[in-house]
Amino acid sequence: MPRSMRGRVLIAAGSDSGGGAGIQADIKAVTALGGYAMTAVTALTAQNTKGVFGVHPVPIPFLRQQLDLLFDDLGADVIKTGMLHSGPVIDTIVDVIEEKAMHVPLVVDPVMVAKGGHSLLDPDAMQVLKARLILRAHLLTPNLPEAELLTGMTIKDVDDMHHAAEMLLSLGPPAVLLKGGHLSSDTVVDLLATEDGVRAFKSPRIAGTSTHGTGCTLASAIATGLAQGLAVEKAVERARKYVTTAIATAPGYGAGHGPLNHVHTVKESA
Repeated sequence: MPRSMRGRVLIAAGSDSGGGAGIQADIKAVTALGGYAMTAVTALTAQNTKGVFGVHPVPIPFLRQQLDLLFDDLGADVIKTGMLHSGPVIDTIVDVIEEKAMHVPLVVDPVMVAKGGHSLLDPDAMQVLKARLILRAHLLTPNLPEAELLTGMTIKDVDDMHHAAEMLLSLGPPAVLLKGGHLSSDTVVDLLATEDGVRAFKSPRIAGTSTHGTGCTLASAIATGLAQGLAVEKAVERARKYVTTAIATAPGYGAGHGPLNHVHTVKESA
């Protein structure tokens, strides 16, 4: 008997023409975990596994139209944000959330820099990100470079991660998942910080370059769990297992940072 689809996840993010990150990764992850994905596209990018070579912003009125139509018809159980490149984009999304979806949990993945180093956030948008979007977040999911930009501190080890996680909580979200993949160690440590304390999630580092879109994928996998009724800790636990297997079984496409195997949960028919 086919598995039923459960949990509506509305994703506001940029498109990745290479299919490994952005809304393409978001849709794959949500679908692979049994949820229903909807997207409000914030920007188009020209990219592949070697890097980002162009960004074409979506006009603000069209972004607003996408959001209005989705909320007014399909609704959402969770909202997940990814690449929001400018202050007006962030303002538009928060305005719509305040008008139409006050009590829908918001997962904020503060995408600022692409894997290859290309900046994806206007410098003048940082304050808007902090003052409006992060303040409303149910969960914030930065990697270490993003956390350094948000806190102004340098993160060299797990002790620094603990300090940074506490600083990020002070920005307003009730939960922060600080991802430690950028540290040089054989074990990847992610910290989930809430008002109840900090839990460390640990997993062996998987050698290889197929890590494009890990942040987008993890945040969307967590958002799917929340949309399906899981508590934050359980949603993070399931999402990390999903992403770990997706990295371990990656297809090896491309000459740069390759995509994950998003569909490892899908079983072939006999």
